[in-house]
Amino acid sequence: MFDDGDMSSARSVAAIDPRRSVVEQLRERMAAMEHKPALQPVPTVSGLADLVPLHAGASYAVDSASLALALVAGASRAGEWVGFAGCGDFGAEAAAELGIELSRTVLVPDPGEHWLEVTAALVDVLRVVVLRPPASVDERAAGILDSRLRTRSAVLVVHGHWPRVEARLSIEQSTWTGPLSGTGQLQERRARVAVHRGARPPRRVDLTWPGLLRTEPVVGAPVREIHRVTG
Repeated sequence: MFDDGDMSSARSVAAIDPRRSVVEQLRERMAAMEHKPALQPVPTVSGLADLVPLHAGASYAVDSASLALALVAGASRAGEWVGFAGCGDFGAEAAAELGIELSRTVLVPDPGEHWLEVTAALVDVLRVVVLRPPASVDERAAGILDSRLRTRSAVLVVHGHWPRVEARLSIEQSTWTGPLSGTGQLQERRARVAVHRGARPPRRVDLTWPGLLRTEPVVGAPVREIHRVTG
């Protein structure tokens, strides 16, 4: 877990008391979450809010770490606690750049064979949990977490395959831009995100990072392409 900090949100999330154990306060939060209704809206960044609004008790799948962070960012900005399990390559700097508050973030980089138990424990006390599961997840394991999500009014974001999800998000193309010449920092990432729901045709949106804002292709912009990826 990262260092403690203040907790605030539009839903009146109680502030963390530095004089008390964080674990104790998370247990109190767990008890409170038991009484929240499933399907309650969970804050989502504006660039994705109308395409894939998060709801308590639901699971979502993504194909990249950047999309996982994007789905978590809205809740964290609103003052919620979030967590990551099995994300050994978690980028703290990238997360903070999206507005994810590290002081309210729990990280279990390598839960190993106990990934199901660890994730269930995180779901008990956190609003949004990101899981990078083993290569294969069966219906029984998924069902255990699905039931826990509804009971605790939490959200699960899976980086990888999951048997049943509300929506699947994937990056179809991605472009980085930077200085016209010489060396310097990359300025912006633009990506086309596809949202799949069941058998319906996917809906698409172009987003920029780190702002997670919608964008349209810009013709004649004074930047050059640095790198293009498809994942």
